[in-house]
Amino acid sequence: MDAKSQILFLCTGNYYRSRYAEELFNFRARSEGLGWSAFSRGLAEKGSPDNVGPMSRFALEALSAKNIEPAGACRLPISCSAADFGEAKLVIALKGEEHRPFVERRFPDLLPRIIFWDVDDVAFVAPAIALAQIDDLIDDLISGLRRR
Repeated sequence: MDAKSQILFLCTGNYYRSRYAEELFNFRARSEGLGWSAFSRGLAEKGSPDNVGPMSRFALEALSAKNIEPAGACRLPISCSAADFGEAKLVIALKGEEHRPFVERRFPDLLPRIIFWDVDDVAFVAPAIALAQIDDLIDDLISGLRRR
């Protein structure tokens, strides 16, 4: 897929929120015949030592509950590079307050391209709440893309 049809989801470590958003969006887009796909990256230059394995168990459990087999379940988190922005038509960071400083420091010229959502990390809100919020945001996103 070209940049015209790709979405880049960003979070801090590319372990939990952005990975869940990527997998959920791709599943829904395929199921609904939407000509878009997503990929995800982390804004932190190094992953957290607290992140064990390739993807958060909370994301994996929530995807499994929806009968979604994550295509990237074995992929380790990836830190974002400037080139990733060139791959995407839409760029969505999962938490403005948390992710805006990373973007300002690492990619200041790209800040105007980013849509900021308001989904807290696991340290601040229970996964069931955060992931349900992402579900709703993905629903809205897909509805908006269908209208394009």
